[in-house]
Order: sequence, then structure tokens, then C-alpha cells
Amino acid sequence: MKEKVEFYQLQISKWEGILAGLKKQLLQSSFLRFLVFLSTVGGIYLFYNTTAIAISFFIIGAIAFIYLVSRHTNLQYKRDKALMLIKINHTELDVLARNFHDLPCGDQFMDVNHAFSHDIDLFGKGSFFQYSNRTSIPEGTSALAFLLLGNDISNITQKQEAILELRELPQWRQEFAADAMLVKTEVSSQKLVSWLLKYRAFVPFFVKWLPMVFSICSGILLALYLFDLFSGWGLVAWFFVGLGITGRYLKQINKLASDTTKVQQTFEQFQKLLIQLEEHHFDAALLQEYKANILGTDKKVSVVLKDFARILNALDQRNNMLFGVVGNGLLLWDLRQCYLLEQWIGQHGRHVEKWFNTIALFDAYNSMGNFAFNHPEYVFPELSAATTMIRAKGISHPMLDPENAVHNSFEINAEEFFIISGANMAGKSTFLRTVSLLVVMANAGMPVCAREMLYAPIKLITSMRSSDSLANAESYFFSELKRLKYIVNQMEIDRYFIVLDEILKGTNSTDKATGSKKFIEKLVASRSTGIIATHDLSLCELANKIPEVFNYFFDAEIKNDTLHFDYTLKTGICQNMNASFLLTKMGIV
Repeated sequence: MKEKVEFYQLQISKWEGILAGLKKQLLQSSFLRFLVFLSTVGGIYLFYNTTAIAISFFIIGAIAFIYLVSRHTNLQYKRDKALMLIKINHTELDVLARNFHDLPCGDQFMDVNHAFSHDIDLFGKGSFFQYSNRTSIPEGTSALAFLLLGNDISNITQKQEAILELRELPQWRQEFAADAMLVKTEVSSQKLVSWLLKYRAFVPFFVKWLPMVFSICSGILLALYLFDLFSGWGLVAWFFVGLGITGRYLKQINKLASDTTKVQQTFEQFQKLLIQLEEHHFDAALLQEYKANILGTDKKVSVVLKDFARILNALDQRNNMLFGVVGNGLLLWDLRQCYLLEQWIGQHGRHVEKWFNTIALFDAYNSMGNFAFNHPEYVFPELSAATTMIRAKGISHPMLDPENAVHNSFEINAEEFFIISGANMAGKSTFLRTVSLLVVMANAGMPVCAREMLYAPIKLITSMRSSDSLANAESYFFSELKRLKYIVNQMEIDRYFIVLDEILKGTNSTDKATGSKKFIEKLVASRSTGIIATHDLSLCELANKIPEVFNYFFDAEIKNDTLHFDYTLKTGICQNMNASFLLTKMGIV
């Protein structure tokens, strides 16, 4: 922990120093722009009677000013990135101090119909997602949620290799994250992709050569005018011809310009992310596979996006009233840029979704790499094809304070079912969520909170939280039955590790015991593997009849009129209950 704190503090100091230098450069840049503007205006004023010199001042001043504006914009971006990197490192320090409850909690990904998302505190306030998620763009956040929810047991070794490699690249990850966090989108990537795929061109084919010919003619006529070989009225007439040609398509041009303005900064920012991915060599096979999606055959994708951003910037010059009028009157500027935009969309538009998805996946894996970096004491599960489903030593829930967490050891073989009894608040539900999260993290390729873990990959399914639904006129008990039916149906399709917490709570104790025993017998008969927590000690009798069922418990002791928990998993059946004691202690009865 101390080593990580020192790393983040060092990064903050480094970027605060860089930020101070950038602020000085920005002040100098602002002064220089103002100086160029004054010089240009002064030169035009002094030589307004000498047309050639005045025009020269205007052209040279305009070029210099545009260059300085571009340079100033780049400095502003570097300043914003430095600020973002400082923020990133402060966030990591806060999370290491376990102050993370103001971070996004991912509650939009909770789904009562999912195999486990509603049950194990994966999302929501104080959840594992809120604690571990460091994605920087909405698409990356969705990708991370998908990887955690996917119940995908394939390629776990490759996932581990990818996370392990990114774990060792903290500065690269932060640079990538800072660029990603500066992505500002007015429209979602899905809408942007949809717009690109549905776009219909309006610029006629002859615009491929017309602006170039028109611009050459404008240059010739302007030169002739400067040497008094062509009349001013003739130049004005030619100028209005250009405006007339552009005006013929003005409505479509305005619509395209409006649409592209909304995506301009997004493409510029994604281009920065793609450059980072293209320039960095990855060894992990999975990262190489993702990177292959952005390696163009003729051009790098970052160059392709840079071309698009350049065209968008050129079209955006129409918002400068002076340049917009002159450019369209003498160069057919808007038509030329619209033609180039449509050519780009036709050639590359269908690939954009794949590029965005690749960036989203790297954002998600960066987040998991960051989690692994912050928890060097966690271990990557050793994968096994043996009958041992999970053999873990020193496991704990990652959301528990490591200073106070109690670590347990746990081993379960395929087709075994554990019944865990225990007093209230003794740790049964926390243990179930710990084991469930171990499975989710292991399947995603993440390191787990354990000293050792041997794991035979298996999908997870749970029933730990049910609720009634007034909207659907469903009772609590019927909601439970639907969940259990869902589990039975899924078991017929695939193999699952099943985690149940006090099932059939919505009926009387006798009926509950009978129904629970029959359900467990069905699970065992189906050769399933899993654990169930219960207060009903009669379920523990199944261990005497079914060889695949075993009893474990969490204990509670009353010492000196005080309740004590050791939160340690033990073999056997719980004998100490505490409900009556707590009712009396709290003055309820």
C-alpha cells in the first residue's frame, strides 16, 4: 500500500510541475497572438493606399495568426491533460484510502433477470464495480460491465496475460485514460456510427475537380488584378459566380456542417487514443488481437482519423465569416470539403464501429490492469481441469477493509454441494458473495483476493435476493419460485456454480424445509456444484443421506453478555443462534 501511495504522490508532483510550465507558455502565447493581430491591423492601416502591400500584410498576418491559434489550442490540450492526470492520481489515492463512494456505481447495469448481477453487490453504491472501475469513456464502462457480466469461461489465460501486462504499464495507462477522459461527445458513439452508415451523399461527381480549377482561375485573376491587367469589377463578378455555385448546395452543406460539428472533437480525441495504441507494442496475445482491429492495410487508422479531423477543421473555417465568404467566393471551399468528407465516409464509415469498440475494450482492460496494479497482493488463479472446482487459501471480500478482514480457506470439488449454517451476522452471506465474486473475477481474468487459488472455470448463477413486484402483481414467494425455475432451466443448458442464500423465505418453516430439501436433492441429482446458506438446521441432515453434501458453519459466541464473531468457516453444523439474545440486548423484547 505504501509503495502505491508514493507512486501516485510522485505522479501528482510531476504533473503539477509540468502544469505550471504550460500555464506560462499559454500566457506567452496569448500575448504573441495579440501582438500579431495588432501588427497586421497596423500594417494594413499604414499601407491601405498601397493595395498590394496591404493585402500582403493581411495574408501574412492571417497565416501567422492561424498558426498561433493552432499552437495555443495544442497548449490548452496539454494543460487540460495535465490537469486530468493530476485528478487521476488523486482519485487513486482516495480509493486506496477507501474513499470511493462518489465514483460512478454502475447501477444501470443491474438486472434482476441476469444470472448474478442483482445478488452479489457487483453494481450499486459501495459495490465492487464502484471500487474497481476506472474506465474513462461510456463505451469503456459498458465494455467493462460486459466483461464482468459475460459469464465467459473461455480464454481466461489470455485475459490474465492482458491484465498482467497492463498492470506493469501504470504511466501508459494513465496517459491513455487522460486522453480518453478528455473525449467530449454531444452524441453517443452508437448514434455516430448509425449516422455514418445511413449517410447519403449530395455532392455531384464533378466537384472532384471543379474547386481546384476554380481556385486556379481565382488565383490567376487575382494576380492579373494586382498587376492592373484585370478589372476590379471583373474580379467581383467572378467572386459572385463562386458564391452562386456554393449557394446552390447551401442547405445540404449547412446540414452536413451541423452534423459534423457535433462529432468533430470526438474524432480528434479518438485519434489521439489510436495513436497511443498503434505506437505501443503489446506482448499479450489478446491485446495484439484487439490492436489488429485498428491496423489499416494502407494507412494507420490514426492517420485516417487525422485526415477526417483535418477535413472537419477545414469545413469549420466557414464559421469565420471573413474566410467563409472569401473561401466560397474564390475557392468553392465548402463544396470541396463536403466532397472530401463524403469520400471519407464512403471509404471508412463502415469501419468506425470496430475502431470505437477496440478503444472501449482497451479502456476496460486498462481499468482491470489498474485494479491489479493497486492490489499486488492478489493472485491470478491457477487454472485446472481437475475435479477440484475451487481450492482457495486466504480468501476475503475485496470490499472489506484489509486491516480488519478475516481470511478463510475453501475447497470444493465438482458435483459437491455445501450447506452453510450460522447465526445472524456471523458472515454467511458475506462468504457467499466472496465466493461468487471470486468466480466472476476469475472468469474475467482478474486477480482475486486470496493467497492461493486453484480454479476449474465454471459459470456462476445465484439466488440471493428476491423481491415482490407490485407492478407485476407478484408476491415475494412467487418471485423466488421464478428465480429457482430460471436456475433449473439454465442448468439444463450449461454447467454452473450455484450459490443460494436462504431460499423459499416466503413460505412457512415446515413447507420451506421440505421444499428446500427437495430442491437441493434435485441440484445434487443434476450433478451440480454449489453452496447454500441457511438458518434451517434440518437441511443439514441431507449430509447424512447424500454423499455429495457437506456441512459448514459460521459461529457466534456470547461472552460476558457480549456477542462475538470470528467470521471463520468451520466444518460441521452451527449450534449457537443469536436472534433471542439480540432482541433482548436491543430492548426489543
